[in-house]
Amino acid sequence: VACSQEEKLWGAMKISASVLGTALLIVTALVNSVSWYVQSMWDILGHFWQTTWLKFYCLFEGKESTIFLLGAALVPGLAFWCFNGILMVADVTGKPSFITRYRIQLGKNDPVDTKKLRQAIYTALCNQFFISFPMLLPMFYIMKWWGNTFSKDLPTFRWFLVELIIFTLIEEILFYYTHRVVHHPLLYKHIHKKHHEWTAPIGVVSIYAHPVEHIFSNTLPVMTGPMVMGSHIVSIAAWFSLALVTTSISHCGYHLPLLPSPEFHDFHHLKFNQCYGVLGVLDYLHGTDTVFRQSKAYERHRVLLSLTPLSESIPEVPKKAE
Repeated sequence: VACSQEEKLWGAMKISASVLGTALLIVTALVNSVSWYVQSMWDILGHFWQTTWLKFYCLFEGKESTIFLLGAALVPGLAFWCFNGILMVADVTGKPSFITRYRIQLGKNDPVDTKKLRQAIYTALCNQFFISFPMLLPMFYIMKWWGNTFSKDLPTFRWFLVELIIFTLIEEILFYYTHRVVHHPLLYKHIHKKHHEWTAPIGVVSIYAHPVEHIFSNTLPVMTGPMVMGSHIVSIAAWFSLALVTTSISHCGYHLPLLPSPEFHDFHHLKFNQCYGVLGVLDYLHGTDTVFRQSKAYERHRVLLSLTPLSESIPEVPKKAE
């Protein structure tokens, strides 16, 4: 009997080893194939962007100030207004109706107050043209002094990802603490209250702010990372565009499929004293997200991977039941 059990055990071990070995070989082959494919695509795309950059550089005859303004001002500005233009159509007309189904604060901005919207657009434009763009001038000379900004060789995609992580961490730290400062009672009334006129925000409200706040809380946290890293103008253009579109999503008032969740910052506009940061890391460490974590908004704070609005699948608890 003992011999029979040992044979069975040995047979099971051999079968397991055979299955695991085969699986390991298959996985290794797949990984090698995928790695080869990704590396090939990487090389092709890298060559394409490098060639495109050289053509662009030659088109402007290496005029660094022009290239910097186009990359740091025009490209992000177009990204911001194109994205928000689409959102404003839905905000004003309520169409297409499938987008308005994803509204976070149901019944708010349905449709948006056009008078308030015009004021928000005017303030956003003033902040861009009279604050953000002029701040690019000292940034240009800092970047020139730091070097490598206008190199004819683009940074590798891997290095850009490293930069992106550093940019994001620097923005999180600077934005969180400057945001907490402007919430101080001595400053809130005179500075930050303007931004919080919108308890149910829309995309363009992301840069609807007092000039002082726009300098220290909106612009400097985004500009500091590239200055610290001495980044290439292409990296700066991509980062600025990404930052503007991301903050627009955070303020847009819609939790749309496949886009980052705006529930975190929308909750800040609703409650005022919660969710001060971008990533939420410092909010967790400082305990400024405790109310948020107990809310339905926290359950909805994820990427929507279906077409069913999270406000329907995870609805608010009726007030009578609370």
